[in-house]
Amino acid sequence: MTTYDTKLIMDEMVNRAVTITGTRATRHRRHSDFAGLFGAYLAPFAAHEASVFYLGGAKGIDTLALTWLAENTAVQLVVVVPGTLDQQPVEARSALDRHQARIAQIIELRAEALNTEAYHTRNRYMVDRSGMTIGFPHAGGAGSGTWQTLDYTAELGKPRLIVPV
Repeated sequence: MTTYDTKLIMDEMVNRAVTITGTRATRHRRHSDFAGLFGAYLAPFAAHEASVFYLGGAKGIDTLALTWLAENTAVQLVVVVPGTLDQQPVEARSALDRHQARIAQIIELRAEALNTEAYHTRNRYMVDRSGMTIGFPHAGGAGSGTWQTLDYTAELGKPRLIVPV
């Protein structure tokens, strides 16, 4: 992806909102590897302070991306959880607590049950409010929530950037 590609996508987006989606399984790589990926693939879209990033608030990519964005950019961060904040994994809540001052909004969708449909609803909520999606699927993880989100983005005719991890 070139600087021209990034500029073209950002100029075509009605809003400068980006959904981040990705695998919860991240132990197969070092955290520094993810920081490098975020620097390469998130930073170009985070160059505009008016940008908004929607994150799912789960462990894995959601937490790692939240931390990287909070520490390295000035973008607005919106965290969307399918149920309530209290239902999030400890790792995710810890990251949310650490970066609370950088989070513009936390949206609790208050699903009655935390099941596949609740997570798909959360993902659609984020994509519906974004101009594009950047996905970090686990290599070989077809059929995952990450791919469901990326496919939904494509169904809406919105750009998506896929970075297998």
